[in-house]
Amino acid sequence: MPIQKSTLEAIPICFASCSIGSKPSHTLPKKLEAIAAAGFDAIELSFPDILTFASQQLKRSVQPSDYDDLCSTGQDIKQLCESHKLKILILQPFANFEGWPADSDERKDAFARARGWIRIMEAVGTDMLQVGSSDSRGISTSREVVASDLRELADLLAQHGFKLAYENWCWSTHAPTWKDAWDIVQKVDRPNIGLCLDTFQTAGSEWADPTTESGLIEGPESGGKDNLDKKLKRSLEELSAMVPPHKIYFLQISDAYKPIEPLSQEPDASGLRPRGRWSHDYRPMPFNGGHLPVVEITKAVLNTDFRGWFSVETFDGGQDGKGKEYDDMNEVAKKAMADFRKLLDQASVLNQ
Repeated sequence: MPIQKSTLEAIPICFASCSIGSKPSHTLPKKLEAIAAAGFDAIELSFPDILTFASQQLKRSVQPSDYDDLCSTGQDIKQLCESHKLKILILQPFANFEGWPADSDERKDAFARARGWIRIMEAVGTDMLQVGSSDSRGISTSREVVASDLRELADLLAQHGFKLAYENWCWSTHAPTWKDAWDIVQKVDRPNIGLCLDTFQTAGSEWADPTTESGLIEGPESGGKDNLDKKLKRSLEELSAMVPPHKIYFLQISDAYKPIEPLSQEPDASGLRPRGRWSHDYRPMPFNGGHLPVVEITKAVLNTDFRGWFSVETFDGGQDGKGKEYDDMNEVAKKAMADFRKLLDQASVLNQ
């Protein structure tokens, strides 16, 4: 489907606060300065950044459940963003929420955290919460149970005029693909829930695998790269046809390296699965050495007629995943903006 370049000019662009900065001196105020100077319109506010900034301000360790302190700091973050003319698009990442057994301590904790995060949302002035599909041990994979939990969360958020952006995490035990997440969103059946789509999560669940020599999904069902390409093409055509644009709340963009050495198929010491480790350490911007079909995925999302928020969410630890250190956040943010513009350009002309 041809895309008119003129329709892409007004797409708003966001930068995740967790995706910039490589050393302790890269504080949240300095991150915001660099993001704003590069021309971004908003940030995804990462919860760990709130924790770190609160601890720095109060000169003591602030814990994830210290909601009074976090809300006080959140008000300061709101003022900082306003001074840079940056919107806070979303609070993220709310994890390990859905699927816990009824009356379990884990379920009670999940809803206690939800109520605390809603307080933070009020303090920072955002109206959207990002929820990633869970991979926690001991949760139900029943779609009805998962949808019921998310429906209850959506209703809690609706009391404050807030929205829920549900994202498929490609290492999730119950919803690793965009189609899984979309099915759940439909089952939740609330006006204030939609999708957070992600170029990495889409390719990482259907096309690539960090544990293989090729970097691609292998085995008898994969059928080789040509077949994988065809399967992904069909999936992206379905996305373009099935998902209405108003149910896409935003699109996160990143690529991923093929690791120099394939990752172990076993969870790490913290229990994180290999695709989760890959997500945390191997995600550059497009056009910077990754190998995922990011342009094709972006094109498919644009083919829904979505022209809403794009957001840079990268975790670029290099091809060895060991981390990259840099001094100048301004250059990093400017390069990300240039790569975003290039991505839109390439997606608009793909297959024309």
